[in-house]
Amino acid sequence: MTTLVRPAGARRIVLLTLGYEELPKAISVHGAAPHERLREPTPGVLIQTNGGWVLLDTGFNTALIRDPALYRRFYPNIEYIPVLPGPGEPIEESLHDIGIDIDDIHTVAVSHLHHDHAGGLKLFAGRVPVHAQRRELEYGLSNHPDPEHHAMARIDFDDPRIDWRLADGDAEIAPGVRAVPTYGHTPGHQSFVVELDESVGGGGFVFAFDAADLTENIEHELAIGGYIGVEAQETVEPIRRLKKLAADHGYPLIPGHDPHAWPYWTEHFRERFGQ
Repeated sequence: MTTLVRPAGARRIVLLTLGYEELPKAISVHGAAPHERLREPTPGVLIQTNGGWVLLDTGFNTALIRDPALYRRFYPNIEYIPVLPGPGEPIEESLHDIGIDIDDIHTVAVSHLHHDHAGGLKLFAGRVPVHAQRRELEYGLSNHPDPEHHAMARIDFDDPRIDWRLADGDAEIAPGVRAVPTYGHTPGHQSFVVELDESVGGGGFVFAFDAADLTENIEHELAIGGYIGVEAQETVEPIRRLKKLAADHGYPLIPGHDPHAWPYWTEHFRERFGQ
């Protein structure tokens, strides 16, 4: 008699807040009132798998914020204010707080190359594989000013030491961790599905990242405020696909920058996994 063995899934999820962004709500919700502002968390997701820990997104490049000349160069828009959570490297500080060594991270994936998601890649260059969509990196490295005008700092990801693992659509990042393309916010944005191992109760979660910044983007299917190469309303279609994916599996869909949902889910995972 043949026994069907289920593929191993993730065994632990830890949400990280790698900083904050003070910005107009219109960056997250297309057409929001100009005077509305939010303080949004900068997300990172740690996932324990059979092979070790996986990190989804890496926060800011701290050097570009702390050096006054670099800050003026890379953050010229005074309406957008990046905020670091402490005096050191946010990833290293966060890992220290939860008792995980940075050397325990064996794989990194980035949802996209914006400076608040790819800035910490310098910590992993030459150390571990880094997953992204091929079209995202191609756009980020293209020889025209558009990427930087769209908040991609080439210095964050143009490093020959980075061991890129590039996908053209859906891709398995690690056991229980799958990338799904949600193009629109950027040309190669990807979201992630995390499936938990039966040993920790099974189930799973869908992490939208910047395909849907806020809960209201999801619940009311509101176009996001930042997009490249598409019209605003075209950003609703990836939200609907993520909602269907989550509904089909019975998984919660977690927005990327929601100032209320992110702390809620951070505590949820802390209580569930006892960290």
